[in-house]
Amino acid sequence: MILVTGATGSIGRYLVRRLQQEQAPFKALVRDETKGRTLGCDFVVGDLDDADSIAAALKGVDRLFLNAAGAQPVSGEQPMIRQQKTAIDAARAAGVSEIVKISVWHAHEGGRLAEGAHWQIEQHLKASTPNWSLLQPSGFMQNFITGAGAFTDDGKLVGAYGDSAVSYIDCHDIAACAAVLLTGSPGTGESYVLTGPEALTQAQIAEKLSAATGRTVDYVNLSPDQLAAALKAQGLPPQFADDVAVLSEEVATGSLATTTSAVLDLTGRAPRTFDEFLADNREALRSGPVSSDG
Repeated sequence: MILVTGATGSIGRYLVRRLQQEQAPFKALVRDETKGRTLGCDFVVGDLDDADSIAAALKGVDRLFLNAAGAQPVSGEQPMIRQQKTAIDAARAAGVSEIVKISVWHAHEGGRLAEGAHWQIEQHLKASTPNWSLLQPSGFMQNFITGAGAFTDDGKLVGAYGDSAVSYIDCHDIAACAAVLLTGSPGTGESYVLTGPEALTQAQIAEKLSAATGRTVDYVNLSPDQLAAALKAQGLPPQFADDVAVLSEEVATGSLATTTSAVLDLTGRAPRTFDEFLADNREALRSGPVSSDG
């Protein structure tokens, strides 16, 4: 039995569908019962901040998909670190034999925001069980639907990446990789960097978004200081805004431009291109942040 956390998120909802198609035994962990009902699968209500609810959810479970959305730091700490460590400890106590965790590419000690938070969780996971797998994806294509792709109120795409490219990946492919690991032989401690098949600049992304939505999407390149100032003006905490700006500087050096064969190696098929993603999500894009001026 598999327990899927983050089941209503960008990766989790695709994983739920995949496991249903494969008729794999699983249940989803949700915080909101109403959202759980929309999944069309068995689910349990729980919260990663409530250890007792996680222990209850893990009854009868032998494999755990660990994924929880990051959040802005509270008093300098990432809530995700505490939450995922709680889930790992509960899984170990429940005798769960394998954990597949969504991490982030370039997770490292002392890293800003998600990079540092995921590194801490990774170390805790590795010390807790020998049967683990880490999926470390590049940027999500879905960010251009949810708004995390950094759009202005009038639909312009903004960033501080310059001419550097990013090998964005469709969350559908991340879920497909997770499904393979969760339904196959137990992991023995491997990490997989997941990317799309190509690396695109933000200007190229804007051009493709324009073609897909039928309206002009411009890319506005900012300096890191300008990006930080813009985020602060939106009401984000100063330290969070500064950290995002620093991470953007790293991306501008090409840190997310490499492509890997991990999706093909795990699933047997090539990852989706950005054009395929756009074709599958055209209506959502037309009604989402990229079309906010319509």
